[in-house]
Amino acid sequence: MSTTQMMKGILDGCLLAIIKDKEVYGYELAERLGEYGFQNFSEGTIYPLLLRMQKEKLITSTLKKSTAGPKRKYYSLTEKGEEELQKFLQRWSHMQSSVNNVLNHETSNHEEMRE
Repeated sequence: MSTTQMMKGILDGCLLAIIKDKEVYGYELAERLGEYGFQNFSEGTIYPLLLRMQKEKLITSTLKKSTAGPKRKYYSLTEKGEEELQKFLQRWSHMQSSVNNVLNHETSNHEEMRE
């Protein structure tokens, strides 16, 4: 399974989490993801996701003046987006726990078999 396949559903939740605390524009989202270790995601990857999330009414956007060039589109979470983020966090926590349980159990079993 490729990293891209694994990231497909996770990226939405990460974007919602970043947008939650303050309004953010697209390039800033790409930079923030990069700071967290997501090096392979460009604005070109992010904008279609933002457009879909906007259509689903998870986020809204506002054009604001920029100090450097044209206006920027800033994204913020809606109430529905907040709810979706909470659902994502619950699903992520459960999935993370389940995967860790499998890996920890199977790794320890594998090591016991080698001894």
